[in-house]
Amino acid sequence: MTIEIGLTFAVLALAIFLFVTDKLRTDLVAVLIMVILPWTGVITANEAFSGFASNAVISVIGVMLIGYGVERSGIMSVVAGFITKRVGVKEKNVMATTSTTVGLISAFMQNIGAAALFLPALKRISKNANIPASKLIMPMGFAAILGGTLTMVASGPLIILNDLLTESGFDALNLFAVTPIGLALLATGILYFYFAGNLVLPKASGEKLATSASFMQETHNLTTDIHEFDVNARLTGSTIEQLDIWSTYGLNILALREDASHVYGPWRKTHLAEGQTLAVLGTKDAVERFADDYGVNIKPELEHFASLENEDESGFAEIIIPPTSPFIGKTLRDIGFRKNFRLEPLAVVGNDGTKTALEDVPFEAGMQLVVYGRWQDLINLRNGREVAVLSDVKAPELAPQQNKKKPALFAIVVSLGLVFMGFPLSLSFFTGALLMILLGVIPKEEIYPAIDWKTVFLLAGLIPLGTAFEKSGAAAYTANAIVNLVGGWSTLAILFIIGLITMFFSLFMSNVAATVLLVPLVLMMADTFSMDPIGLALLVAVSASNSFILPTHQVNAFIMGPGGYRNADYMKAGGIMSLLFLVVSVLMVYVLFM
Repeated sequence: MTIEIGLTFAVLALAIFLFVTDKLRTDLVAVLIMVILPWTGVITANEAFSGFASNAVISVIGVMLIGYGVERSGIMSVVAGFITKRVGVKEKNVMATTSTTVGLISAFMQNIGAAALFLPALKRISKNANIPASKLIMPMGFAAILGGTLTMVASGPLIILNDLLTESGFDALNLFAVTPIGLALLATGILYFYFAGNLVLPKASGEKLATSASFMQETHNLTTDIHEFDVNARLTGSTIEQLDIWSTYGLNILALREDASHVYGPWRKTHLAEGQTLAVLGTKDAVERFADDYGVNIKPELEHFASLENEDESGFAEIIIPPTSPFIGKTLRDIGFRKNFRLEPLAVVGNDGTKTALEDVPFEAGMQLVVYGRWQDLINLRNGREVAVLSDVKAPELAPQQNKKKPALFAIVVSLGLVFMGFPLSLSFFTGALLMILLGVIPKEEIYPAIDWKTVFLLAGLIPLGTAFEKSGAAAYTANAIVNLVGGWSTLAILFIIGLITMFFSLFMSNVAATVLLVPLVLMMADTFSMDPIGLALLVAVSASNSFILPTHQVNAFIMGPGGYRNADYMKAGGIMSLLFLVVSVLMVYVLFM
């Protein structure tokens, strides 16, 4: 044990402590380690900051830009819509199909992006088919994580693995070197939930009081049910106001579709005509009464207005009339509220807390109005300053770029083609990213926001720790300790120990950090154990994604609220998944490399 080894272990202990206790954000921990190391004298300043120029970091930036371009082009929305329309509403079929698709998409884009893409569709299916959200969302999230083991660019640990291998004198692995292992893991995860999902998944309906809909339902006793129907001959020629749909049936018209264009919060003077489609908010009984009276057919699910049920695009909001508002003394009719703001007013709450009729109530300072509409229209209302918007208003997702699907596909094909031809990952993916920018798939003003700089600094900051581990002799010291411990064990037992250690590290610290720490160790151990060093390194990089027992992985944290999950649910369903992951990954490495 030398002073350099002791200092390296001290820095490692500090990093683990900060990761586990969450005293600092993970990227700040990495930057702290990057700055401390050269002051210890273990590595130089150039070595400390070399991570920013590493192949792994540049590759990750390229992958982020390409993934953003894919989302921005609308390609994935088309894929998601195609699947959800054709798979039906049977629970196991929906779970298996969406999980498979998300897993495959995660092979070429960030797993959190793939999970976020399909979450709104799963929430709609859950509501329409009366399937508990928890039965669909966790399998999809786990599949996104498993899909990160399908290619060498699918996750941070696998991207950085090639850098660690080349630094140690080995050849870089090709794009699909890990694919057999990843396919086995993804198939295992899907089959696990297909046959055992009912036993291990809770029957939660999803997040409670986390959406504008559930809040308004409890606070103002408002229905959250949205229905859709086509205008027939009996409705043709009438205006919305003439139908008196609010006072007679308790319904609100949220949107109107005509000639493939949508009008949100249609004006009360709008004339109805055949060929139009209406979206209305109201109870099932009220809609059925209206349908019986006018002979319209209520559609079983939303076809044209699914976005109105997507909390990322639309929702309820409370607004209040401030003392300086020009609306004071005026009514909704006077303001032309629907026509000017494209929002549907649902209830007026007076200063005494009583709800009154909508159209003819003069506004007073302090009066509240409950509305429904798209977040973008609510943002426009808030920016106008005539009212104060009390509810949290989400920034709407950017609409897909028009006519950019083919350019985006071209950029993807070029970047993957360069990888297949043996060019460095960093050069290949940065070329694809640059093509997306030059072809207009990614607008110039969105280039830098598309990059997750926290991840970039996390990667760049942790790479020097691996350098210090090797340069100080700490890696060799640790490898010898492990060799002495398991030296007489069988090959399978050693593989299981490596998989377990990696899984444990990944539960409490970044999976990239675990990879950086452990890959140099197993490369040193390989000769002693007469085992394939590439197989051991791949086992570490793959096992770094074995993070299901706790919601510490970014995907698990993301789906926890929408699925209504608790830590105990991850312990139950994720515990078995972690065991299956360990067994399958070890056996696949054993068969392929040992």
